[in-house]
Amino acid sequence: MADTTTFKHRNLPRLLLQAREAVMAHNRPRLRQHGLSDQQWRVLRVLGEHGTVETGRVAREAFILGPSLTGVLARMERDGLVKRERDPADQRRTVVEATAKGRKMVDKLSHAVESHYQFMEKQLGKQKLEQLYALLDELIELEQPEVAHREPLLPRPANARAEASA
Repeated sequence: MADTTTFKHRNLPRLLLQAREAVMAHNRPRLRQHGLSDQQWRVLRVLGEHGTVETGRVAREAFILGPSLTGVLARMERDGLVKRERDPADQRRTVVEATAKGRKMVDKLSHAVESHYQFMEKQLGKQKLEQLYALLDELIELEQPEVAHREPLLPRPANARAEASA
């Protein structure tokens, strides 16, 4: 019989992936109906939120490695969803923006995505969903390389969290 390791805590990365897949299971069919991959949707979402964006920022915010982003953007440009050009302020950089077709797709799909978020809010309650967002934000901040090796954070009072998010 093989030795096993007993873990005290649940497998957080697996749970986060499972939660992501559960949410995406509702949105992915709509993306596919419009011929979009998950990565293409993430790019369009970033562009929908920020307008014209430098490609490095798109990669960071959409969680797509640079070499993969190049191919994703090439396909999206071919399909008329985005337009790439040199940054007028710095010719070494490339910026990308959604075309009218891409913005229309963001608008159409954002309604379906928001509808699902409203469903989750109704099922979980607004307070729980906001708490989930806050906990995820806190976990992300905690695990940043410059934070990971500091002293443990003390829980912030509820009113401090509310002030920080205002």
